Amino acid sequence: MQFRLDMHELNLLANVLLEQDPRPYQALVNKIMARDLRLDADELEQAANLLAAKKIGLKAEIARQTDAPLKSNLEAQLALLERVLERVNEACVMF
Repeated sequence: MQFRLDMHELNLLANVLLEQDPRPYQALVNKIMARDLRLDADELEQAANLLAAKKIGLKAEIARQTDAPLKSNLEAQLALLERVLERVNEACVMF
């Protein structure tokens, strides 16, 4: 199975990685920024963990949000994040 992400999904993953301290994830950041999705098991697991943590934070932010348009935007981001997380988790299982 080949691990693939569309441009929006790849950008979301890159943004999640760039929100972190890059030192522990430098190899992963470099690959994602180069659009190289040949990730090993450890890199896939790192990505899955970061996306899962981001999902928790985004859900909490949605719950606190009272502005309907902003809440709608956050919900769209959450849907995209969940799609990326599902693909990363599938790749982890197939590894």
